[in-house]
Amino acid sequence: MKKPKVIVILGQTATGKSDLAVKIAGKIGGEIISADSRQVYKGLDIGTGKITKKQMMGTPHHLLNVISPKNKFSVEKYQKLTISAMAEIVSRGKIPIICGGTGFYIDAVTKGLKFPSVPLDKKLRRKLAQKSATVLFRILIKLDKNRAKNIDPKNKVRLIRAIEIAKALGKVPHLVLGVLSYKFIKIGLYLPPEKLKEKVEKRVKKMFKTGLLKEIEKLKKSGVSENRLRELGFEYFHPTPEKVITETIKYAKRQMTWFKRDKDIKWFDASKKIYFKKTLYY
Repeated sequence: MKKPKVIVILGQTATGKSDLAVKIAGKIGGEIISADSRQVYKGLDIGTGKITKKQMMGTPHHLLNVISPKNKFSVEKYQKLTISAMAEIVSRGKIPIICGGTGFYIDAVTKGLKFPSVPLDKKLRRKLAQKSATVLFRILIKLDKNRAKNIDPKNKVRLIRAIEIAKALGKVPHLVLGVLSYKFIKIGLYLPPEKLKEKVEKRVKKMFKTGLLKEIEKLKKSGVSENRLRELGFEYFHPTPEKVITETIKYAKRQMTWFKRDKDIKWFDASKKIYFKKTLYY
């Protein structure tokens, strides 16, 4: 029996992944599943570049606005919800299109990762939450050098979870691969450095013009703590256009470092017009 096909559109931030996903969905009868670790949160719209209703052009989107930013959302939860969404989409005769730039989320689904069963340690988490990402990364290096080599050193949420697992098990075990029920076709988008910088600068200016600072104030008034805002991303803590541009470009480089390890990705320069033949995704 042939496995159902799932298209995955991934790559650097600001490369037009969402626009491409919508175009392909319109041509092949697809529905889109977001693979962005911050777009799952309600109210984080401008700062995360979340697609608008108008931009969706009627295409159903899944895994957006799932949870309050006051709460935590794990990769395990993402994996479970995405597997469920894929099954639902296929059952309706549609094609799932996973779209986003969070490599760990995409790997969790496309590589069938099985995660260690370690309960949350609230006391440890409260203690670690007070520390900077730099300090947390140093702690993880001492506990497990191998895990430290394959983690985003600026992502406090993942650093805390990795430390939590390492302390419970002695080290972070290798993630086990499960049996995959789908055939994943991975399309990667990138931009040459100068064009990426131009695109990021344009996007950031638009973010501030369309109300990023008001969005942050609204989050604060809703009860999201500054500590939590730090965890959710650089642009949610005393942002300036210059800082956001610099950090976004750094983030784009980290994204490519992650994705380059996956040899199944077919890469395209997003600054050039891309023509997708039907044979590419069938």
